Amino acid sequence: MPCGLFFSSYEKDDAIFQTTWLKAWMALLFVILLTFPLYADQANALLGLNLTNMLNLIFIYIVGAHGLNLLTGYTGQISLGHGAFMGVGAYTAGILANHGWPFYLALPAAGLMAAAVGMVFGLPSLRLRGLYLAIATMAAQFILDYAMRNWESLTGGSAGLIVPSAGLQSLGLDFTFDSDRSFYYLALLFAVLATLYLKNLTRTRTGRAFVAVRDRYLAAEVIGVNLFKYRIMSFGISSFMVGIAGGLWAFYITIISDEHFTMWLSVQYLAMIIVGGLGHVLGGIFGAIFFVLLPELLRIPAEALTDVYPNIFGIFASLREMVFGLIVILFLIFEPDGLAARWHTVRAYWKLWPFSY
Repeated sequence: MPCGLFFSSYEKDDAIFQTTWLKAWMALLFVILLTFPLYADQANALLGLNLTNMLNLIFIYIVGAHGLNLLTGYTGQISLGHGAFMGVGAYTAGILANHGWPFYLALPAAGLMAAAVGMVFGLPSLRLRGLYLAIATMAAQFILDYAMRNWESLTGGSAGLIVPSAGLQSLGLDFTFDSDRSFYYLALLFAVLATLYLKNLTRTRTGRAFVAVRDRYLAAEVIGVNLFKYRIMSFGISSFMVGIAGGLWAFYITIISDEHFTMWLSVQYLAMIIVGGLGHVLGGIFGAIFFVLLPELLRIPAEALTDVYPNIFGIFASLREMVFGLIVILFLIFEPDGLAARWHTVRAYWKLWPFSY
């Protein structure tokens, strides 16, 4: 039997699912995700967790992480303002929903508004790169955060904005996504669509132009790649995706305030794609899973030490940011390519076994 994969055409070599084995595993995973709500209660009781809520958050974060990964991982543009762009999407969706817009119109409008704002703040990308661009996007975070907090007539200020649950009443269907279980399928749908979109985008001419701008922007410009066009385009698409994530967040939480979209959220998103893997589609998925599970993993030793140290939960809460920062530093030192690269290494090992050397 041949060891490894051998393709006879570029089409087969560039296929998303290259083997029958991989297709079977993906089909099994899809069936598990679709049927999860049927046995969610038993799983929650067994593990002592609200897995449906955690998966909903993971799906929402996946959409936003894919957007930032497109901008930073594929185009090489660092952004520290995506938490605020997510807030623009959330407030847009909430305001439109309160004015009678159905969620299936308010959600894309949230993405478009976030894309417009992101492209405006992405204009400095023509002249700035690296740390200087990061500082410019950080300014966007502060400006938008100030607007969300002080534009009380529009956003409700620090008191927050109440958002109605997403529903299908305008289509003549008496159905509302007002529970973890019902919202699960909506969040899963957008996570799958965002993943497929990012995977297919990276295989197009536009996606290859993004990578060329990231790797050798001068060489890309020499061969005819319009740097300004593709940098602004990456900001627009990235902000659109994180705006959709913000809209989903608004319809899921149903009450939003400026405290949800601070600089800490922007740093979290950046940490997600660093830990998950920059420039990998799986990076956003692994990163979102990791950072949603991390607080639960920290809670286990905290509960075990409650009898000895009654204030242990307060201590762990104050150390959360330190733990997140330490994890990012350790990944940058020992696994700079993230969990996605490690997954590809493990997969390649077993694919070529017993000749994996």
